[in-house]
Amino acid sequence: MGADEVCWPIRDMAHVPLLSSRPMRGFTWRAKQRHRPGLEVMASTGRTHGFESLEEMRLLVALDFLGASEVLSQPFRLDFDHVDGSSWHIPDYLAMIGGGMWLLDVRPMELVKDVDALKFAAAREVAAACGWRYSVVAGWRPHVWSVLDHLSSRRRSTRDLLGMRGQVLAAIDREGRYMTFSELADATSVPAVGRANIVRLLWQRELGVDLGNPLCDTSAVWRV
Repeated sequence: MGADEVCWPIRDMAHVPLLSSRPMRGFTWRAKQRHRPGLEVMASTGRTHGFESLEEMRLLVALDFLGASEVLSQPFRLDFDHVDGSSWHIPDYLAMIGGGMWLLDVRPMELVKDVDALKFAAAREVAAACGWRYSVVAGWRPHVWSVLDHLSSRRRSTRDLLGMRGQVLAAIDREGRYMTFSELADATSVPAVGRANIVRLLWQRELGVDLGNPLCDTSAVWRV
């Protein structure tokens, strides 16, 4: 913890305050590097979080949408033995979502090699031993990322001078079921402003939409 490295057996990992520790390695930039690191601001945590690729940045946006209360990049180094010798692996993220812990690795499916699969299997066993969930983010279903990217443009808090939140929620409550995006916007006093506020309420999960399809005027929107 802090600037010091601490070793723990897997059986004790669930009791280690990992989210208060520092990432195992920093996020550096240099000329001609093949990957793209950076820092992503998450509204749910109120902090910046490091990423080493655009795929990792996209995961951070998704975790923000899910309302992750804590996220740690490069949470720990796992040293393990296997039939061919020994190896090590640093998972990409450890996130707290809804009070539960989720260990995550990020690797596009076409780049996953046998050695990666071995490391991911070891990470999965650690997660299971700790009572955490584990996933490898290997890609996105069609349209999911484009919709999340659009919704994230309205994730920052702002003043609601026209009372648009109340107008939008009242309109959909009157209908008693889902409305299309355009119908809901037109039900507000200023439809252009209503559109922006519908996107904000979708990000805040007060409204729901099907992430498996592009967000457009005919998209069904409902009250969560």
